[in-house]
Amino acid sequence: MRRIMLQLCALLLLPSLALALAQAKDPIKLKVGMVNAVDMLALPIAVERGFFEKYGLDVTIARPYATGIDALNALQAGETDMVQAGVPAIGAILRGMDLVFFGNFSGNATKLGSDATLALIAGKDSGIAKGDLKSLKGKKIATSFGTINHLYILGLLEKAGLAPTDVTLINTPPPEMSVALLTKGVDAFVSWDPAPVIAMKDVPGAIEVIRGGDVISYLGFNIALRPWVEKNGPTIEKFLAAVSEADQWMRKNPKQAAAIGTRWIPGLKPDVAETAMQHNVQQVDRRISAHNYRALWKAQNTLQRLGVIKSVFDVNKHIEPKFILNVMKTYPDLFSDLQPIPTDVAIKPGFVFKP
Repeated sequence: MRRIMLQLCALLLLPSLALALAQAKDPIKLKVGMVNAVDMLALPIAVERGFFEKYGLDVTIARPYATGIDALNALQAGETDMVQAGVPAIGAILRGMDLVFFGNFSGNATKLGSDATLALIAGKDSGIAKGDLKSLKGKKIATSFGTINHLYILGLLEKAGLAPTDVTLINTPPPEMSVALLTKGVDAFVSWDPAPVIAMKDVPGAIEVIRGGDVISYLGFNIALRPWVEKNGPTIEKFLAAVSEADQWMRKNPKQAAAIGTRWIPGLKPDVAETAMQHNVQQVDRRISAHNYRALWKAQNTLQRLGVIKSVFDVNKHIEPKFILNVMKTYPDLFSDLQPIPTDVAIKPGFVFKP
């Protein structure tokens, strides 16, 4: 009887053992690009915690890029298989890159507004008052053209009843923004974390004029070129499962996640990382809903209306939700700590967004 039981146990273990051996023997190699931002940290978390390995992937993370524009340039050059980016992809598509968005690294599938990781920081003697967006008039403001923080400042100006011409926008990479504020090269800047948190600690008298506020809908997509996406569906689903597990671990362990960030983002200090992570976990949601389609559509609409871009594209042609929908169905526990997606914005394969 004991022998029979052992044989039965061995038979039951064979499928999982075979899977584990296959993953260990032939992991799929993948090159992924990330930006120098706290909201990108699911990637290194998945590396350090073994989530990529768990799903049979051997992932190499490209150096942190200054902005999504740099990450997309690396994608186009073949330096990576996929990247995490948002607003810069709009310009890239309009310039001819055939990009596909297949998951979110930051944003919100349950509501339209989500910008908790963005903030506007002003200098002590800038004449800009906390909470008073109208006081931005006539000021020099650093932003990164063509990125989410550019979209954010445009949204803030519109909220204040100001036009982009009422201020002077200065194109600046986020790592240089605190220095620009400290040396009074600008009166204020807008950026994603950790730059705002760093400035509040390192620039004497710095003012957090506003953080978040649901002024815009965050755009933070997993992106690859269409030919690669069409050939690598199973790999994409493995990737999305791994980073979704990393997302959940990050939401549950923000302090430990912040510590991992200090090893991947140059110059990121533990106290800054921990503060930034508290904002980040508010919008770590890999799922896609109709809200994410609308966010991309609305971003284009705003940029075109303000003259930043001259044309727009059909969002349905560049968002492919089937991979993340499969992951949501196969691994529901990875999303069990998130708010359910409202029925009126939940989507199925074949969904078509209509403005």
